[in-house]
Amino acid sequence: MSRTNVDLSHLGDFTTSPRVLTIGALAVGIGIVSAYVADFLLKLIGVFTNLFFFQRWSTALASPADHRLGPFVILVPIVGALVIGVIARYGSERIRGHGIPEAIEAILIHGSRVEPRVALLKPVSAAISIGSGGPFGAEGPIIMTGGAVGSLIAQFFHLTSAERKTLLVAGAAAGMSATFASPVAAVLLAVELLLFEWKPRSMIPVTLASATAAAARRYIIGLGPLFPVQPHPTFIGPQGLAGCVVAGLLAGGLSALLTLAVYAAEDAFQRLTIHWMWWPAIGGLVIGLGGYVFPQALGVGYDTIGAMLQGDVSGHMILGILIVKSIIWSVSLGSGTSGGVLAPLLMMGGALGGVEAMVLPFEGVGFWPLVSMGAILGGTMRSPFTGVVFALELTHDVNMLLPLLVAVTIAHGCTVLLLRRSILTEKVARRGFHLSREYAVDPLEILFAREVMRTNIVAMPAEPPLETLVRSLHIDPARGPQRLYPIIDAEQRVVGVVTRVDLEKLVRDAAGAAPLVATILRDRPVVAYPDEPLRVIVHRMAETGLTRFPVVERGTEPRLLGMIALDDLLKARALNLEAERRRERVLRVRLARAKAQA
Repeated sequence: MSRTNVDLSHLGDFTTSPRVLTIGALAVGIGIVSAYVADFLLKLIGVFTNLFFFQRWSTALASPADHRLGPFVILVPIVGALVIGVIARYGSERIRGHGIPEAIEAILIHGSRVEPRVALLKPVSAAISIGSGGPFGAEGPIIMTGGAVGSLIAQFFHLTSAERKTLLVAGAAAGMSATFASPVAAVLLAVELLLFEWKPRSMIPVTLASATAAAARRYIIGLGPLFPVQPHPTFIGPQGLAGCVVAGLLAGGLSALLTLAVYAAEDAFQRLTIHWMWWPAIGGLVIGLGGYVFPQALGVGYDTIGAMLQGDVSGHMILGILIVKSIIWSVSLGSGTSGGVLAPLLMMGGALGGVEAMVLPFEGVGFWPLVSMGAILGGTMRSPFTGVVFALELTHDVNMLLPLLVAVTIAHGCTVLLLRRSILTEKVARRGFHLSREYAVDPLEILFAREVMRTNIVAMPAEPPLETLVRSLHIDPARGPQRLYPIIDAEQRVVGVVTRVDLEKLVRDAAGAAPLVATILRDRPVVAYPDEPLRVIVHRMAETGLTRFPVVERGTEPRLLGMIALDDLLKARALNLEAERRRERVLRVRLARAKAQA
């Protein structure tokens, strides 16, 4: 059958149904709610920061570095960590961690269901952790809280697990979008980390939620960008791009070190004999000591990030961030407290860029800190497009697109080669679940039944002679036994099927009489069509529990064309593996030697 004559009108590029409109409408509502939740969490962080460090009541975000507690500042993170330990033990253990791995776990393991108490306790514990000086960002808890809101709303409706996942991720993206005024980066984060697919059925609702939250932010929190900068040069030249490669390599190395440090700290805590409830307090002690030595390491540090992008930091500040911030962040995060990773990564990336600015070509104030912020974010989280777009949306400096793309890609490549898992997926893996972050079109989607079906098969009429039945049971050494036999009429139309087991029993019990195939005929066979993708056939096998189908023509007259079995699908997969692994030289260069002239 020629490909040009095949009717593919029933096949489409996407499998999305009008159901996406209902889910999209729910996502818009979730976007509005998540914007208010983000505002509430930011104000709650402000309340606890002011209470812990300045003994006043205010919702305004303040920098813990301005405190006047002296050496008593060491006690503040310990007190906050003790409260978090109590909440985790007697409230919900799921508040521990930095948010995104917990959202991944809820999607993969718990059917996208989040407990209502987690939706309440997670923002409270995160606000206490950050407000008491924890060197974390608010984005991880907000992502988890927004996801919890989306999951709770979804649980009130009659939805599938996939639809609940979409709404959970919609809430997570909306929370990030409202916090940072970064709607596009929030959608990319959802795609690269949480959705585990790239389909309109999920992308449309998530985008609607993110866009709605970003629009609502303008009325609730205010406009962006979060870190305004002066526009950098549109073109930086070969030296600048070479510097971006160096920045990407350094960011990739630092990303790997930070990831290893976090889980080395977690392993150390695991070896302690005391209950995990007390681990955050030990991490709090490390935070307190670090904050006493270098106060700018405490809290979220948005003011410090902004100062680095404006070029208004000293060498002492840069060194303190790279050493003190890195240590207290990795130890406290490994202790199992509650807090996010984005803001600390931005701060440490900015400090790395400050060091690079001392030796790399000058391309404008804050150029290298911004490049390194995006690179370390994309490298550590293994989300390169999120790292690029997030940096652009935080600053609104579109001229940085090319430098960021180069540096982030290099950093991402380094961490992929150096570490098998990211800082986010390592935690999921340690709980016994493997997570793949590579998305590709299923090879079974682009191969059709006609390409792998068997045509050399035995088919029988409705009332065959005994000799025909006996011959049909003969086993071909090359192909093995045929397990299913199509029964056809005079026009080659399939009227039913019989199994080999039933046929053997019929022949065995016939005792020389003419066996009646009609007594074992299954007259409503499940069939496949030649123009169906193999993915559709795999799904049909999973739904029916059958592993082989007759392949028939479409239409009112289902004429037999062949047979397809599970073994044929495995052969198709093997062909794809061979295409990936087999190396060959297609074009060869032949050098002809000129013959000497006589």
